[in-house]
Amino acid sequence: MITNKPIHILNNPMLMNEVINKTQAGFPSPAQEHITNRIDLNEILIKHPVATFFLTVKGYSMENAGISDGDHLIVDRALTANHNNIVIAEIDGEITVKRLYKRNGIIKLKAENITYPDIVPQAGQLWSIWGVVTYIIKAAQ
Repeated sequence: MITNKPIHILNNPMLMNEVINKTQAGFPSPAQEHITNRIDLNEILIKHPVATFFLTVKGYSMENAGISDGDHLIVDRALTANHNNIVIAEIDGEITVKRLYKRNGIIKLKAENITYPDIVPQAGQLWSIWGVVTYIIKAAQ
């Protein structure tokens, strides 16, 4: 379940410093000069600014996909949702994040936590795919 309404990304650039060299995730590399440039996270993370939204996750149904309570999602409504994409869906007015299963005429929204049931749209139920999750933003722990 998503806690807040989507917030449309503003066209104001958010510039940050970038260290030019790659950062080692294994053994540290020898000291190198730290040259910095200014980067715009909008350029890196957002392909379709007019169709992109941020949402905050509430709940645990997508834990096995690496999406936790409190994470922020970047959602692109301009993308076509395909099988196995993580999507934002609206079902009878309720918003949820799930993995799209779309094979052999079967469509369902799969939870990534075995304690939560998959959602299979029923006849007469109003539902739609809002957009595709493109990035998950987590706080460092």
